[in-house]
Amino acid sequence: MPAYVVVDIEVTDPLGYEEYKRLAPAAVELYGGKYLARGGNCEILEGDWQPKRLVILEFESVERAKAWLNSEEYRPARDLRQRYARSNMVVVEGV
Repeated sequence: MPAYVVVDIEVTDPLGYEEYKRLAPAAVELYGGKYLARGGNCEILEGDWQPKRLVILEFESVERAKAWLNSEEYRPARDLRQRYARSNMVVVEGV
Protein backbone atom coordinates (compact mmCIF):
# COMPACT_ATOMS: atom_id res chain seq x y z
CA MET A 1 0.00 0.00 0.00
CA PRO A 2 1.53 3.39 -0.90
CA ALA A 3 2.45 5.82 1.84
CA TYR A 4 2.75 9.59 1.76
CA VAL A 5 5.12 11.64 3.87
CA VAL A 6 3.84 15.19 4.40
CA VAL A 7 6.27 17.73 5.80
CA ASP A 8 5.55 21.31 6.82
CA ILE A 9 8.90 23.09 6.98
CA GLU A 10 9.72 26.50 8.37
CA VAL A 11 13.13 27.40 7.00
CA THR A 12 15.12 29.39 9.55
CA ASP A 13 18.35 29.73 7.51
CA PRO A 14 17.65 29.85 3.76
CA LEU A 15 21.31 29.72 2.77
CA GLY A 16 22.03 26.66 4.92
CA TYR A 17 18.82 25.00 3.76
CA GLU A 18 20.04 25.08 0.15
CA GLU A 19 22.58 22.39 1.03
CA TYR A 20 19.77 20.22 2.43
CA LYS A 21 17.80 20.65 -0.81
CA ARG A 22 20.86 19.52 -2.74
CA LEU A 23 21.46 16.37 -0.63
CA ALA A 24 17.95 15.08 0.13
CA PRO A 25 16.74 13.91 -3.32
CA ALA A 26 19.39 11.19 -3.72
CA ALA A 27 18.35 9.49 -0.47
CA VAL A 28 14.65 9.80 -1.33
CA GLU A 29 15.29 8.16 -4.70
CA LEU A 30 17.48 5.43 -3.16
CA TYR A 31 14.51 4.32 -1.02
CA GLY A 32 12.09 4.36 -3.93
CA GLY A 33 10.49 7.66 -2.96
CA LYS A 34 9.39 10.40 -5.28
CA TYR A 35 8.48 14.01 -4.75
CA LEU A 36 4.85 14.89 -5.44
CA ALA A 37 5.17 18.47 -4.15
CA ARG A 38 8.26 20.35 -3.07
CA GLY A 39 7.73 23.88 -1.81
CA GLY A 40 5.34 25.09 -4.50
CA ASN A 41 2.65 27.69 -3.99
CA CYS A 42 0.19 26.68 -1.29
CA GLU A 43 -3.34 28.04 -0.92
CA ILE A 44 -5.42 27.64 2.25
CA LEU A 45 -8.86 26.27 1.41
CA GLU A 46 -10.21 25.70 4.95
CA GLY A 47 -9.11 26.00 8.55
CA ASP A 48 -6.38 27.84 10.41
CA TRP A 49 -3.34 25.85 9.28
CA GLN A 50 -0.64 28.16 7.91
CA PRO A 51 1.98 25.87 6.35
CA LYS A 52 5.31 27.45 5.51
CA ARG A 53 6.83 25.09 2.94
CA LEU A 54 5.04 21.84 2.13
CA VAL A 55 6.78 18.76 0.81
CA ILE A 56 4.89 15.60 -0.11
CA LEU A 57 6.73 12.35 -0.83
CA GLU A 58 5.35 9.02 -2.02
CA PHE A 59 6.87 5.69 -0.99
CA GLU A 60 5.73 2.12 -1.67
CA SER A 61 4.85 1.58 2.01
CA VAL A 62 4.97 3.13 5.47
CA GLU A 63 7.85 0.80 6.28
CA ARG A 64 9.85 2.05 3.30
CA ALA A 65 9.18 5.69 4.25
CA LYS A 66 10.44 5.03 7.79
CA ALA A 67 13.48 3.19 6.43
CA TRP A 68 14.33 6.28 4.35
CA LEU A 69 13.83 8.69 7.25
CA ASN A 70 16.09 6.69 9.56
CA SER A 71 18.68 5.65 6.96
CA GLU A 72 22.40 6.35 7.03
CA GLU A 73 22.06 7.73 3.50
CA TYR A 74 19.55 10.38 4.59
CA ARG A 75 21.26 11.20 7.92
CA PRO A 76 23.52 14.02 6.60
CA ALA A 77 20.56 15.74 4.91
CA ARG A 78 18.32 15.19 7.93
CA ASP A 79 20.91 16.78 10.20
CA LEU A 80 21.00 19.82 7.91
CA ARG A 81 17.20 20.07 7.84
CA GLN A 82 17.05 19.95 11.61
CA ARG A 83 19.75 22.61 11.85
CA TYR A 84 18.33 25.04 9.29
CA ALA A 85 14.58 24.52 9.65
CA ARG A 86 11.75 23.48 11.97
CA SER A 87 9.65 20.63 10.65
CA ASN A 88 6.41 18.80 11.31
CA MET A 89 6.22 15.46 9.51
CA VAL A 90 3.62 12.72 9.21
CA VAL A 91 3.28 9.55 7.19
CA VAL A 92 -0.14 8.43 6.03
CA GLU A 93 -1.17 5.20 4.30
CA GLY A 94 -2.65 5.62 0.86
CA VAL A 95 -5.64 3.79 -0.59
